Amino acid sequence: MINLSINEGRLKNAVARAAEEGVILPTFEQMKNPDLIPEKIKEKLKDIGLWEINSLNLFRISWQNEPTREGGQFGGVNFLELPSELTGVDAKIIALVGKWFPTGAHKVGATYGCLVPKLVTGQFDPTAEKAVWPSTGNYCRGGAYNSQLLGCESIAILPEGMSQERFDWLAEVADEVISTPGTESNVKEIFDKCWELRETRDNIQIFNQFEELGNHLWHYEVTGDAMLKAFAEIADDNTRLAGITLTSGSAGTLASADRVKESHPQARLAVAEALQCPTLLYNGFGDHRIEGIGDKHVPWVHNVKNTDMVLGIDDNDSMALTRLFNTEVGKEYLAERGVDSETIDRLPLMGISGISNMLAAIKYAKYYELTEEDVVMTVLTDSMELYGSRVEEMKEEAGEYEETDAAIDYHKHLLGQKIDHVQELDYYSKKRIHNLKYYTWIEQQGRDSEELKAQWYDYENYWGELHNMAPEIDKLIEEFNQETGLKEELE
Repeated sequence: MINLSINEGRLKNAVARAAEEGVILPTFEQMKNPDLIPEKIKEKLKDIGLWEINSLNLFRISWQNEPTREGGQFGGVNFLELPSELTGVDAKIIALVGKWFPTGAHKVGATYGCLVPKLVTGQFDPTAEKAVWPSTGNYCRGGAYNSQLLGCESIAILPEGMSQERFDWLAEVADEVISTPGTESNVKEIFDKCWELRETRDNIQIFNQFEELGNHLWHYEVTGDAMLKAFAEIADDNTRLAGITLTSGSAGTLASADRVKESHPQARLAVAEALQCPTLLYNGFGDHRIEGIGDKHVPWVHNVKNTDMVLGIDDNDSMALTRLFNTEVGKEYLAERGVDSETIDRLPLMGISGISNMLAAIKYAKYYELTEEDVVMTVLTDSMELYGSRVEEMKEEAGEYEETDAAIDYHKHLLGQKIDHVQELDYYSKKRIHNLKYYTWIEQQGRDSEELKAQWYDYENYWGELHNMAPEIDKLIEEFNQETGLKEELE
């Protein structure tokens, strides 16, 4: 579970630093329901940019931000409904949009979920420790951002092969950026660097999204709630929530399905991964180009028993559609195929992993022969704002994008999705995947094998207790804000 034991001395330091930096912490309830945010904070946000390093932007850790870069307020959940002219399936595909978070990706929420329990208990002292954020990209950006707000030094760790936009941004925000060998699938190299830092540096604390249960809890509470609201907005009496499709990554986002399935037990969770590195599907390994879904292991925070399907997405499909969706020739071709202009204009809201999530939803809809009464939910972690360099690289490699290329990509890589490389999971298939955690987390990372057993054999208590922790953390957040003396100024 998330440890909520209090260290009084270090907590005083954390409170003092927050007071000094003007940091007021949002609760889980406020992130789910922005109506609960004090009006004075909302008024101040009218003069603050979405990516601005301002502590009040913590209150924009929400799926319900007004979709604007400057001075936005709050409204409904940001999502796309992808039409059948684009997807080739009758089912409605609903994708939550991550671009309208601070830093342009929902990972800033996951970092907050990992950081805030340790901050409000005094387990992390921002006056004496550096925060280390191991990641394949967006998570370390969110961590560096939150650290900057606290006046705390940060160390971002990510593979050297990630997009240049990530490194450029981190150079301005993080105190130190460490690049590790490889690309998206080289997660162990990130973990190895963390061990090196533990052994060679003092006064650091590592917030590892792949094992911090706060990552799971944030998505269970906030992303799961957003999915339910988005579904309620588009549903009528005949609409059925048939499934949730998400790429594995740190597995935090998968927790949203735990929440959704409580209200819609007929829905299944399908977890996708790159076919070039099919760890869950085939116990495989390899390299791939779908940035944002690090793999070759099963994250500690993955509630495997609640996963119903695994499927492989070819990274060639994702990269081909990246060009189709983000070139003028591609957009013109989509318009000729009947895709409406509003959808075309919003396609850049999908980053590369978002395109993969869409493809997983298409494959899922085809596999189960879903109809227009069915809805499949997914998530767009970030947008093409972080991948413009990839489009230019593909242009240099393959030449100018022409109408013939667009036709091939549309029919082969989008409409041509098949139901191959799909596995429905029975009890022992799930257990096989769960048992893979042993090799990473017990043998390599030193976690407790009894807890690994509890995740499986004491399933209801282990995950159920975690899912009930938000109110207790919110109480600690309220007490922390009271101690800083800042809350009263805004009420």
